[in-house]
Amino acid sequence: MSPRLTALLLLALALGACATPSWVPGLGRKKDEPKGPPVAAAPREAEPPKVEKAAEPRPTASLDASVTDRVIAVVNNDAITLAELQEAIAAYRYENQQAPEPTDELVQQFLRRMIESRLQLQEAERDKIVVDEPEVEEELAERIKKVNVKSREEFERLIKAQGLTLEAVKKRMRDGIKVSRLIRRKVTARVSVTDVEIAKYLEANRQKLETGLSYHARHILLVPEGADTEAGWEAARLKAELLRTQLRQGADFVELARQHSRDASAKDGGDLGTLKRGELAQDVETQILALQPGEISKPYRSQLGYHVFRLESKEGLEGEALVRAQAQIREILFREKYEARLDAWLKELKQRAIIEVRL
Repeated sequence: MSPRLTALLLLALALGACATPSWVPGLGRKKDEPKGPPVAAAPREAEPPKVEKAAEPRPTASLDASVTDRVIAVVNNDAITLAELQEAIAAYRYENQQAPEPTDELVQQFLRRMIESRLQLQEAERDKIVVDEPEVEEELAERIKKVNVKSREEFERLIKAQGLTLEAVKKRMRDGIKVSRLIRRKVTARVSVTDVEIAKYLEANRQKLETGLSYHARHILLVPEGADTEAGWEAARLKAELLRTQLRQGADFVELARQHSRDASAKDGGDLGTLKRGELAQDVETQILALQPGEISKPYRSQLGYHVFRLESKEGLEGEALVRAQAQIREILFREKYEARLDAWLKELKQRAIIEVRL
């Protein structure tokens, strides 16, 4: 097995019970991915836990003579040792070969995640969340499949070589499933997005959501003849007005563009082609998209000269495009609410806990 594959396995094992599991809709679901509550990355890091002293002394785990067994944090009556923290950081550095030496910030980040994980596991115990052995075995089979190990025996040999036991790995998996279920119950199930909220967001962000939609337009460009004078610009404007009148009376746009336009598109009848929103200068695009298909614009002055536009067609937020936008908005709003709910819940857990950081 390659060193990188081993490193990935180590990371999965070491962080399995440390990182805070979460269920968040992602913005980049793959086409083949089923719709349903998708899993996203771990939530934003919470603030470093503050040391909170109990009114009365609380029993803590006894210190071992070995340095690696030194207790670096106590979450209620549950101890976190230096060895556990070192294991998590080592796995992270194995997976990220270019990672620098551990900094105080990295150490504190991992410790915060471990503390949050312990708090959630304790809450899962209070909620009597139970994970059956068949569920753990199913998760184990999926894990073995993902790391491309040929057999369970090879998997066991691999983790044994890293100083781990199969039972320890299964415990991490069981804890991860417990925390996932707890978060679904305490956070995900209490978050909802209404159609009214989606419609409000759509109207407030319509221009942004339309980015990437296509449109097709033609134009005629009239430039000032001779010197760049006010008289020259006025003559170009009057000619543009005249052409617009002719077009509105039924003149052929393609023919007039070929005869009068000074743009490179003149030979194509002023055809600008199919464009994505954002490709043209914003002021020009605004003039074009303000039109209805087939409508002729008033002469518009740019740095180049006077333009007369005709919008051929444009995609809008309707039909399939609207359905996609609404789905995207639902996920955006769900994620915002989810993260706010998760942060508040984790803060509540910490406020109710006795947390002592000794590191």
